[in-house]
Amino acid sequence: MNLKLTNFSTIIIVNKNQEQTQSIRVKTKHLKRIKHYLVSIVCVIVALAGTIVYLNSKNSGHEQERQQLLAQIAQLKGKLPVVAMAAPVAKSVNSASSYIQSIQGKLQKINDYLRKRGLKGFSTQSVGGNGNAEESKLSDDEKYSLYDEYLSRLVNSVAFTPMGYPRLSSITSVFGYRSDPFDSENAEYHPGIDFKGQKGDPVKTTANGKVIFTGWKGGYGNCIIVKHKNDFETLYGHLSHINVREGQEVVTGDVIGKVGSTGHSTGAHLHYEVRKNGKPINPVKFLTLNN
Repeated sequence: MNLKLTNFSTIIIVNKNQEQTQSIRVKTKHLKRIKHYLVSIVCVIVALAGTIVYLNSKNSGHEQERQQLLAQIAQLKGKLPVVAMAAPVAKSVNSASSYIQSIQGKLQKINDYLRKRGLKGFSTQSVGGNGNAEESKLSDDEKYSLYDEYLSRLVNSVAFTPMGYPRLSSITSVFGYRSDPFDSENAEYHPGIDFKGQKGDPVKTTANGKVIFTGWKGGYGNCIIVKHKNDFETLYGHLSHINVREGQEVVTGDVIGKVGSTGHSTGAHLHYEVRKNGKPINPVKFLTLNN
């Protein structure tokens, strides 16, 4: 679409030195709006200038804060005693740090063992000794080394000692003499404890060890015996199903069988024994850490 000549205006530019003129044609509507354009440009310039002033002020404030912090750090450093960190000292610090990490790892492992048994873990906030006279004679390296050695023995003891519950339920029969469930007029020796259950409920091992017997064992019915490294054995009787085989290594919390009512039994339950050197001992002593 062609524009009419009346839509344009001519601007003549005069050069005084060379006495030459130049002409520029622009649309008339732009000339009418030139005031608006100038106001817009001035507003943009003012906004940019204000932003620059604000940013400069903010950067100046940050710099002042940084200088104040540096001054405070320098002041605090000046109050610290000057200690020459020789190579042996640095090595000792690194060694102590590695002992601490090892101790924390073992404590976490112990708590994991306890939780797998259904037992509550313990707090490690007081680890570090009681500060008695003999302990004060030891270096940090010696203290941490002794703690590490102690906890290593503790981890091994907890891992292979039957603790906690083979299944979390109520106890229906305790260790010792009781009435024979098949003949109430006679008493019988009960070498373990019975846990209430439904057929098919999972049965878990209470310590790391090796399965030394699976199968039918007289009044125990379907039975599993696990041998542990510290002369302990655990027996799980009246099972409806056996999940492991003889010679298999098991760890705390493994499901080794299912509750049943096989053998000398009047209903579905788990018979559980703890034996030391082949002799049954009261499993109640091993259910919690407080016994």
